[in-house]
Amino acid sequence: MDFGINNFFDKKHKDSKIGHFQDLEHINGLSISTISCGLYSKKRDDLVLFYFRDGASYANVYTKSSLVSENIKWNKKVKDKKIYGILINTRNANALTGNDGYNSLKKISLNLSKLLTLKQIEDEEKPREIKPNQLLFACTGTIGEKFPENEILSNTKNLVDKIKYNQNKLIWIKAALGIMTTDTKPKLSMAECKIAGSDVKIYGVAKGSGMIFPNMATTLGFIFTDANISSSILKQILNLNIKTTFNAITCDGDTSTNDMVSIFSTGKANNKEIKSFKDPKLKQFISSVHQVMLNLAKRVASDGEGATKFVTIKCINSKTEKDAKNICFSIANSPLVKTAIFGEDPNWGRIAMAIGKSGVTVKQEKLSILMGSNMILKDGKLDKNYNENILSDYMKNENIEITIDLSIGSKKFTAYTMDLSKEYIEINSDYRS
Repeated sequence: MDFGINNFFDKKHKDSKIGHFQDLEHINGLSISTISCGLYSKKRDDLVLFYFRDGASYANVYTKSSLVSENIKWNKKVKDKKIYGILINTRNANALTGNDGYNSLKKISLNLSKLLTLKQIEDEEKPREIKPNQLLFACTGTIGEKFPENEILSNTKNLVDKIKYNQNKLIWIKAALGIMTTDTKPKLSMAECKIAGSDVKIYGVAKGSGMIFPNMATTLGFIFTDANISSSILKQILNLNIKTTFNAITCDGDTSTNDMVSIFSTGKANNKEIKSFKDPKLKQFISSVHQVMLNLAKRVASDGEGATKFVTIKCINSKTEKDAKNICFSIANSPLVKTAIFGEDPNWGRIAMAIGKSGVTVKQEKLSILMGSNMILKDGKLDKNYNENILSDYMKNENIEITIDLSIGSKKFTAYTMDLSKEYIEINSDYRS
């Protein structure tokens, strides 16, 4: 697939059009650089640097896989209150590369920190020495291949030289393109709000198309804000919002070795200091962060490998949220359900099957199943007004909504996924070729 600005236009989903992001602009304290290291056979951006010239508060959530990439091992050892950059490479996951992969990050961090320190001396009135342990890494691509240390090291000077202190829409899109692997289009989101009367920006980029299932975050996602908020409060905000956003999507039921979602705050909005996560002045900000994260998560699910349909699955009136979540993901990860949706087959019995195998105790006499506004099963029986021809017409839509009403409680959960097409097999059968 060729990479360029045209990847941002999506013929199927109007909500992905570039015009929706005409307001993406500059976030004070953040700089961006993207270059090609030649990691792919076709020239494309494959190395992205987000640089915080005055440092940034930050928080991360990582995969819960028992096998994790070397960059996540590195990041977990970073303990500074502020970091100065995150370097993202594609094409190589740096997973199952052992000491060689980890030592590559050591060498790159030494090189990059020296170059950024020189950048500080060149551009800042009060330059700082940037240390290797003030940098984070994100890697995405093939697992188990030798990490391209030399290719990255030989291009870090070029990367630093091309730092853009002022962002605009095109620079944001270029960064989002640079972190893509099997994605068909870049993923961006934005929101603005106020904290104690001060205007605050929240921008986000993400990548993810396959190996998507929550055991933490399911993809790579990076949220940037100019809000003045400590790392400890950012961590609480991220942990709260991850549950119903990046931990509410699935493409194929597989969890990556490299999953991470991070939030960075430059503090340049100069809002009054927030000392508690429970401060009422944070309410709008928390909601706006959720908006950005949910938008990105939905874009990941809708861009699932080979996807032709975006599927929303709601389970309502459950005894517990955990039960509702289990049912949603039992449906969302069912190959039989996903292939029926791709084939536009109103075989709702597959949905019932997925509910039954979820492990959740369900009272059949209270169970209802809807697709869109079409009632199929009502109180455990086929609804008297059910019409398969009407449901067949509904299945032709690009956006499909499934609602499961258990009628045994007040809890709920919503998951997002995509259909399973022939193209998914084609993409993953020749992923490395």
